[in-house]
Amino acid sequence: MDSWNSIYEEVAYGVLGWISFLSWSLCFYPQVLLNYRRKSVVGFNFDFPALNLTKHTSYLVYNAAMYFNPEIHRQYHQKYGLNQMIPVGLNDVFFSIHALSLTIFTMYQIFIYERGTQKVSKTCIAITAIIWTSALVCIIIAWPKHSWLWLISVFNTFQVIITTIKYIPQAVTNFNRKSTVGWSIGFVFFDLFGGLFSFGQMCAQSIDQGSVVNFYGNIGKLLLSLEVMLFDLLFIVQHYVLYPEESDKGNMVVPSEEAEPFIDSGMQRNKGSASKDDNTGTGTDDLMIVAGAGTPDLKSGSVLAMEIDEGQRTI
Repeated sequence: MDSWNSIYEEVAYGVLGWISFLSWSLCFYPQVLLNYRRKSVVGFNFDFPALNLTKHTSYLVYNAAMYFNPEIHRQYHQKYGLNQMIPVGLNDVFFSIHALSLTIFTMYQIFIYERGTQKVSKTCIAITAIIWTSALVCIIIAWPKHSWLWLISVFNTFQVIITTIKYIPQAVTNFNRKSTVGWSIGFVFFDLFGGLFSFGQMCAQSIDQGSVVNFYGNIGKLLLSLEVMLFDLLFIVQHYVLYPEESDKGNMVVPSEEAEPFIDSGMQRNKGSASKDDNTGTGTDDLMIVAGAGTPDLKSGSVLAMEIDEGQRTI
């Protein structure tokens, strides 16, 4: 029988789980907003969302199947005991759906915003191909024996492996550039809190059940929480200690609509409304003058030429 022994642990499990869901869900938005404000994804390593796509797809398969499928519940209880609770909560399912959706949207931003010479690495493409080929092979193996618990555990293992790998390209990019510009520190903090509360949720269930079965029964969730916290601490050190924000200002990418105009708006209007001189065919837009405030009004090319000619005759 898989029921709670204490109402307090049950409430703690639910609260910690939904706080984890909220933190991990919000962690996607700082990067999305940063990309939008900069109209650029320069400095954001493309391997991260590419690997994230495979990771969250795998995690969604595991969470949804483990939570909703009665046959997998039966196989889980058969393996770990009838008194053990299913180690996946509804918040885990919602998190996977939301995370996959935001990952797809982030990849859309990569296609529409300035990205410089960046691209997905061949290593990332190779890893993704290996993962999905392996998944197909595992499906073929599991299908005749109906080994569904084993199959979704394989998907859970895939997401753990990718979680280990996916942060490395961004950490290396920050190291090579000696900058964290383009990588949102807001993402890092929300990600860290998500991992911390997810681990706390597992602890609450373990205390209630007087068992650590839920830790190795859902080893993917445990390792996910620990890996996330480890890498996020590394990113915090990079952002605040190794490459502080003050030194990043020179590397900032400023969107064109936020940049200071090269000439003031009044001069731009003069340039846009300039007309050709009736006698010479030249106009104010044929002449570029960069000056500070108080610059006299621009003169047509023909009048300026006459004044120069008169000056030469005087000399």
